[in-house]
Amino acid sequence: MQTLAVDIAATFVDDAIVLVTGPVRALLRFAMRPIDRIANACDIAGVLAERRATFRMWRASRDRARLEGRKLSILGRLSPFRHLAHLT
Repeated sequence: MQTLAVDIAATFVDDAIVLVTGPVRALLRFAMRPIDRIANACDIAGVLAERRATFRMWRASRDRARLEGRKLSILGRLSPFRHLAHLT
């Protein structure tokens, strides 16, 4: 019963964080748009595009690892099928 309460609380906290960070990110993108235009105009060698792609890959792998870590509970760690979790 405690895990259910913890899961509900964690979900509520995660939703509250996303609710706050979403508008902040939108405001920051709007404020940084002119600077990004100047940086992209000055980027002749394509360094910025390469860094953005690397960052996207790093963030995707980090998010994937975080989701896989959340899936495993105590019962999941003891399950004989735990190594097949990526198939679901």
